[in-house]
Amino acid sequence: LAVGWGSGMDAAWAPSPGGCELVQSIMDCTGRWLSSIPGNLRGDTEELFLDDNTIQVLDNASLLLYPQLWHLSLTRNRLELIEPGAFLSTQGLEVLSLTDNLLFTNYSLTATALSALPALRMLDLAGNQLREDMVSVLVSNLSSLESLSVARNIIMRLDSSIFTNLTELLELNLEKNYIFEIDSAFEGLQRLQRLNIAYNYLPCLVGFGLTQLKVLNVSNNVIEWFLTLEIDDLFELEVLDLSHNRLLFFPVLPRQSKLHSLLLQDNRMSFYQRLPNGTSLANVTVQFLIIDGNSTNITTVRLWDELCHSNLSSLRLLDMSQNEVWGLPDDFLAQMPSLTHLKLNQNCLETFHLSEEDPLAMLAELDLSQNQLVELGVKVGVGDILPSLELFNLSTNRLQALPPGIFSHTRKITTLDLSRNRVDLCPQPGEAKSLPCVDIRGVETLTHLSLAGCGLQGMGGRPFQGTSLIHLDLSDNRRALSGDLGWLQDLVLTLQVLSLRNTSLSSTAVDFSALSRLVRLDLSGNSLAAFPTSLGTLRLRSLDLRDNCLPALPRDVVQVPLGRSLRELYLSRNPYNCCTLGWWDALQQAEGLRVPDGREVTCSHGSRALSPGALPEPVLQSCRWQTADLALLYLVLALPTCLTLLVAFVVVFLMLKEKLLKMVKTRCGVSSPY
Repeated sequence: LAVGWGSGMDAAWAPSPGGCELVQSIMDCTGRWLSSIPGNLRGDTEELFLDDNTIQVLDNASLLLYPQLWHLSLTRNRLELIEPGAFLSTQGLEVLSLTDNLLFTNYSLTATALSALPALRMLDLAGNQLREDMVSVLVSNLSSLESLSVARNIIMRLDSSIFTNLTELLELNLEKNYIFEIDSAFEGLQRLQRLNIAYNYLPCLVGFGLTQLKVLNVSNNVIEWFLTLEIDDLFELEVLDLSHNRLLFFPVLPRQSKLHSLLLQDNRMSFYQRLPNGTSLANVTVQFLIIDGNSTNITTVRLWDELCHSNLSSLRLLDMSQNEVWGLPDDFLAQMPSLTHLKLNQNCLETFHLSEEDPLAMLAELDLSQNQLVELGVKVGVGDILPSLELFNLSTNRLQALPPGIFSHTRKITTLDLSRNRVDLCPQPGEAKSLPCVDIRGVETLTHLSLAGCGLQGMGGRPFQGTSLIHLDLSDNRRALSGDLGWLQDLVLTLQVLSLRNTSLSSTAVDFSALSRLVRLDLSGNSLAAFPTSLGTLRLRSLDLRDNCLPALPRDVVQVPLGRSLRELYLSRNPYNCCTLGWWDALQQAEGLRVPDGREVTCSHGSRALSPGALPEPVLQSCRWQTADLALLYLVLALPTCLTLLVAFVVVFLMLKEKLLKMVKTRCGVSSPY
C-alpha cells in the first residue's frame, strides 16, 4: 500500500497521537474507543476515519484544527447530534459517511450543520432509524449532492417533497426500508442515473417514466406489475433488476431504450398465448385501472402483444429463471438479436424450439436446466443455429436424446451439461443400437461434459472419438463401468478431470495408468476394498477416496510418482485399521500435501472409532502385539515350556542316577570296579 502511494513517504503507516495511524494525509482512527475527535492530529489531514468508536456528539470545535479535510467517516459510532457550527471550518468537505448511528434523535440540528457544506458530493445516512420526514429535512439544503444513501432506515412513503432540491443527484440508495408507495418522488431528479429501491414492499410500478435513469434495482419487493409510460422518448435505461418479486407477466418496457441486462429471476411470470391444456389466449386483454388523485386512467394491454412495442435489440442478458414459463411466444427471441446470455432454468418448459429463422447468432450461454423438457426442437438445415454458443446447460430434464446434427453448427461450444437426464451416448453396444442417444463425436471444441446421474449402462465403444474433453463427470451412474476403461482411449492426451463418484467401482484391477494427463480424480462413494495400484504412476494433484471400503493405503504411497505430485487428498469415511497406520504417518510428513478432511478421518479398533493422530496407549500396546513377528512370538511362548521340560528331565535324572546305573550294569553283565 505504501509503495503504491508515492515515493515521498519515508515510512508506511506511522503512529500518531491518540493511537491513530497516519499515511501521507490520511488519518485512520478506527476502533480506538474514542469518545471525541482527537485535537492533536496533524493539521494537514485530508481524510479522517473514525469508524467503530463511541462518539456521541460532534461539537462546534471538533474539526476546527482540520481545515483541509475533504473526507470524513464516522460509521458505527453512537452519534446523536452534530452541532450547527461543526462544519464551518471544513467548507471543502466532499464525502461524509454517518452510517449506523442515532441521528434520528436530533435530526433538525444535524440538518443545520449539514447545510453548511456547499461542496458535499457524497452523503451516507444508512442505518439511522430515519423516517421520510426526517430525511427531507436533513437533505433539504444539499443541492451539491451527487450520491445519497438512506438505506436501512424506516422510510415508508416517498412523495415529491422529499428530494426537492437535489438537482445534481446521480445515485440514490433506498434499499432495505419499508417503502410501499412512491408518488412522483423522483420527478425533479433530472440527473439521476442509478436508483436502488431493493428490499422494500412496493406492490407495483406503474407509469415508469424516468428517461434519464441508467440502472434501476427494484429486486426483492412484492411487485406484480411493471408498466412503462407509453411514450416514444428514448430511455437511457441499461440495467433493470426486477428479480425476486411477484411479477405475473413480462414487464411492459420502454419502446425505445438502451437496455442490455434484464433480470426477472424468481417471479410468478408466465406467457398466456397457449396454456398447457392447449387453450389459446392470444386475443385476451387486461385493463389496468390507474387512479392518480382525482383522475382515473384505464390502460388496455393484450397479454400476447404487450412485447411488440418494446425494442429489445440491445438486450444482451435475459434472466427468466425460477418462474412459471410453459412456453415462449412466437418470435419472442427474434426481438433480441444481441442476446448473449439466456437463463430459463427452473421453469415449466416441456419443449424448446430453435430454427434458422431464429438463430440467436450472438448467444454464448443457454441455461434450460431444471425444466420438464422431453424434446429439444431444432430444425437443422444449411444455416447456422446457435453459432456462438459456448455453454449449454440441459441438466435435470426428461430428455432421452438430442436432435441429430445439433452440434454441427455450434462451432464454439465448450461446455455441455446433460446430467440427470435419461440419455445414452452414441455409439451404443450390441442390440441397443436402435435406441435414441446423444452423439458428441467430432465436436472438437467441447472441453467440459457432465453426464452425472444419466443412468448410463456398460460404457463401451468410442463415444468420445474426435473430442478434446478436459473435464468429464460420470458420477452417479451405478452401471456405467463394466470392465476396463478402453472407451476413454480417445481422451488419454487431453482429460485432466474425471469424476467416477458413486459408480459402484469395486475392482482394483481397473487400469488408470493410460490417463497420464489426469490432475484430478474423484473415486468417492464406491466400494474399493484396496488401493488401485495403477494410480501410483499418475501425477494427480487431487484425489478423492471418501466413502469407500479401504482398510489402509500403501505404506510407500508418498514415494511413488502419485505421492510426490499430490497436493490434495480426501480420505474420510473409510474403515481404516488402527494397527496399520504407517501410511498415515507418512502422509503427515509429506511436504505440500493437504488432507482437507483430516479431522473427519477415523480408524477402527474393535468396535471403537478413533482419530489416527491420537490413539490411546492401550490401543497402541494392543496393536504392537497384533503386529509383532509371529515366529518370535511363538519362540517366546515356547521357550518357558522347553526350559521347564529340561529342568524336569535333569531333576529326574539326578534322582534316579544310581538306580539307572545299577540297572545298566545288571543288564550289560560288567563288574563295576570299587
